[in-house]
Amino acid sequence: MKPTPRVPGAPARQSCTPAVPFIDLARSQKPIEKTLEAAARNVLRAGRFVRGPVYQTFTQRFARYCQTNHCVGLANGTDALYLALRALEIGPGDEIITSPFTFFATAETIAAAGAKPVFADINPATWTIDPAAIRQRLSVKTKAILPVHIFGNPADMDAVLDIARRRELFVIEDACQAHGALYKGKKTGSLGDAGCFSFYPTKNLGACGDAGGLVTNNKEIADRVWRLADHGSREKYSHLEVGINSRLDDLQAAILNVKLDHLDQWNNQRREAAAAYRQLLKNISGIVLPQETPGGRAVYHVFSITTKRRDALRQHLGQRQIAAQVYYPTPLHLLPALKNLGHKPGSFPVSEKLAEEILALPLFPGITNKEIERVCGAIGEFFSN
Repeated sequence: MKPTPRVPGAPARQSCTPAVPFIDLARSQKPIEKTLEAAARNVLRAGRFVRGPVYQTFTQRFARYCQTNHCVGLANGTDALYLALRALEIGPGDEIITSPFTFFATAETIAAAGAKPVFADINPATWTIDPAAIRQRLSVKTKAILPVHIFGNPADMDAVLDIARRRELFVIEDACQAHGALYKGKKTGSLGDAGCFSFYPTKNLGACGDAGGLVTNNKEIADRVWRLADHGSREKYSHLEVGINSRLDDLQAAILNVKLDHLDQWNNQRREAAAAYRQLLKNISGIVLPQETPGGRAVYHVFSITTKRRDALRQHLGQRQIAAQVYYPTPLHLLPALKNLGHKPGSFPVSEKLAEEILALPLFPGITNKEIERVCGAIGEFFSN
């Protein structure tokens, strides 16, 4: 995908002009539709639906893909985060440092495990957790750091791991948006004690329903998560502890197995689309483009810009049949569900400013140059007025 090195004029506003969707899953799935159907059919015919042979194949392959020794398939990415905490004996009285700019599940699972989410503000350039802010939030109760590879952009893991080593803390990677992203040549999810992934349909590697997984190089963690995900049992009717029911089924594993073959290609298409946006938007004043973490290779689950005129720009794009979304309108520390933490506006100013200015543009495997040019043309038109 080679971008046209210019910002085109606004497209003609004709009723026949198709909309530019924010995401179009059908474009990447249509070429492999028959393969997906055959994989699902094979599972139906075999009659092995839960932790069967297809599950085993996928988890082994995904572990290798992530450069780890183990993968446990789970019902969703939220459970992956929760069970990672449980497997590391994190609970009441413990504090976990994480980012306030992420999806709610990151902090929700900490609270669900009985621990306290402690927020550290983000780097204003990369939007990942700021190591300097982590150091300021450490206490005797800190037991782990939970960095988020937000929008597929790796966190500054060298700094995070250095802090963790010095304080003997666990590191749990929230890689739910970062399938295949790299940090200094290593896959996200492989750098800490455990890496957590969501396979929600819109993710870079998405199932056809809810699904998730946890990867690790630690066999004890993998075994504990496996057991906790099956009602605390390793053998039928032998329950060693209280767990939950969170098992990736073989139908979803079959879908993921097929899609894993195409993940790198799709990630490359995402990076090409991001490069096209950068080229076409670089000379427009009034917006700021996202930056990748030094040493990182982002996979652009989402491509967002920031502007002080975010809401007006979004309305302008909508009037031109261009879909844009806001990730995330409220940082976690200001959500009603976490009001017991006692934070107020101004507690984490970088995250709050980003929440007010961020706007995600259409980006998905299969997006065309013409669609990207149309989006950029509409943005150029808006800022020229």
